[in-house]
Amino acid sequence: MFVIITYDVNEKRVHKVCKKLREYLLWTQNSVFEGELTKGKLNKCLAELEKIINKEEDSIYLYTIENPRHLKKTVFGQEKCNDDLFL
Repeated sequence: MFVIITYDVNEKRVHKVCKKLREYLLWTQNSVFEGELTKGKLNKCLAELEKIINKEEDSIYLYTIENPRHLKKTVFGQEKCNDDLFL
């Protein structure tokens, strides 16, 4: 499935969250990651993130697209992530 994860965490934890997400997804914009993940890898990623964040202060938003054919992405301006580099 295709996922988009965005986050807003205390600056003390930003680096740890960003580093963890880079293990699983592509960085596309500040605090935004996206890519294809299996349900198992997604669950593992989320469990690892829950160990890092403080649920009283931080937030993580998860958007899932079960069928990527229904996704249309349009970038206005400079694209920060170039998927062609990974293909």
